[in-house]
Amino acid sequence: MTPDPSRRRDLAASAAAVGSTVLGAGLGELVAAVVAPAASPFAVIGGAMIDLAPAWAKNLAISLFGTGDKAALLVGIAVLLLIGAGLAGALENRRPPWGRVALAALGGLGAVVSLTRADAALLSPVPSLVAGAVAALIGGLLIGRLRRRAEALHGDRASAGAARADGLSRRTVLAYSGVAVLAGALAAAGALAIGGGARAVSALRAALRLPTPATTASVPSGAELGIEGLTPVVTPSADFYRIDTALVVPQVDPTTWTLRVHGLVEQEVVLRWEDLVALPQKETIATLVCVSNEVGGSLIGTARWLGVPIRDILARARPTAEADMVLSRSVDGFTASSPLEALTDQRDALLAIGMNGEPLPLEHGFPVRLVVPGLYGYVSATKWVSELEVTRFDRAEGYWTPRGWSERGPVKLQSRIDVPRAGARVEPGPTVIAGVAWHNHVGVTGVEVQVDDGPWRPATLASAISADTWVQWSIEWEATSGLHTARCRATSADGSTQTATVAPPAPDGATGWDEATISVV
Repeated sequence: MTPDPSRRRDLAASAAAVGSTVLGAGLGELVAAVVAPAASPFAVIGGAMIDLAPAWAKNLAISLFGTGDKAALLVGIAVLLLIGAGLAGALENRRPPWGRVALAALGGLGAVVSLTRADAALLSPVPSLVAGAVAALIGGLLIGRLRRRAEALHGDRASAGAARADGLSRRTVLAYSGVAVLAGALAAAGALAIGGGARAVSALRAALRLPTPATTASVPSGAELGIEGLTPVVTPSADFYRIDTALVVPQVDPTTWTLRVHGLVEQEVVLRWEDLVALPQKETIATLVCVSNEVGGSLIGTARWLGVPIRDILARARPTAEADMVLSRSVDGFTASSPLEALTDQRDALLAIGMNGEPLPLEHGFPVRLVVPGLYGYVSATKWVSELEVTRFDRAEGYWTPRGWSERGPVKLQSRIDVPRAGARVEPGPTVIAGVAWHNHVGVTGVEVQVDDGPWRPATLASAISADTWVQWSIEWEATSGLHTARCRATSADGSTQTATVAPPAPDGATGWDEATISVV
């Protein structure tokens, strides 16, 4: 059967629209890299999608992709964009100029959204406008000439001759579309190569020398059990989980950074970088947990942090008696609602400038972030922090609260099996089952392990660094042939036992016992 010529023209028109859209997107990213890095078209649309996503969608993305959720989102946006471009191309072929209008509208939408972002600047709409204009102009040109050739070829012989001079064949349109895709990819690569702001801030970070802490922290000799495959007590910075709403890592120059403390205070305080590093620094080791961490999940890490106690800064501002919350704000607009008492009690809640002996990595909040032991990150771990507003829970909300998460997020008692890994195959005989347990700012006093339906047996605990960190545990088990299920539960320093009740991360953290299926052969 001979293919329908109109269908083949639709396909060629769709290819032209896809090629021109890739070209426009690449040029938009290139323009953004030069004039407004935070206004990258993909970052703008992706950021808006993150803001609009309900709690269940965020949790689903993290459960499916973990710390690769941002990459997955960008891929998803690209796929949807290309599908939309293909449909717009077919529309332009059959009902001009509506396909061009649709492509231009995509750029216009990005421009409008860019102005709503917290880090919007005067030139923020430009990258998206460039992307939409290029897609509409190039796509319209290619599809228009494809259509003119088709129309002329169905006319008289003279028109057919003119068509060959003025129009484009399907093969030629496909070839031009391929060139446009290549050019767009090169433009996007150029945007990545330029990255001027990122390189400049990275250079400033590399040149920084952290101040010597007035108070240091140490890891007890018995904190590491030395078991192969067991999570280390201190997580290397490169392995530390990253969950936040920033598709483009903010580039904050420490020489221009300021922190404003205001709201229900007797004295507003503004700190510059040089003011902060001149204050006595405290080193602490603390475990941070993401509220999206599933039972047995990996969205948790422990690091050595350096910074200034937040209570010292708040003491300068002198919060009023009615205040009960501090709304911390990032330069990219993210906010977290922390109970005031968690920032003013004796826990080591820090305005952190260092992580594992180095300045904070850019993706972990350089130059300054919050570290608050005992609270899930969504209500405490604000990166690239620029503002502390002392307020009340009945007057303000953090970023995730109106999206379905609880307003206060104390970390729940949890434990995890690391060794043997789930699905692991081991040999019969003496075997070690080991993992970690935590109840941040409360502490863990015991862990028990059950294999199949046997009795709960107490595990050996390593030395805890503090109540603000996780602790390793292990137990010996005589493995017998067959398929076995091991599970663990922890006991907190307050006497509570980890619940068996299974609950999802939303709205205030997952619960249940971690299990591992072990094959003994």
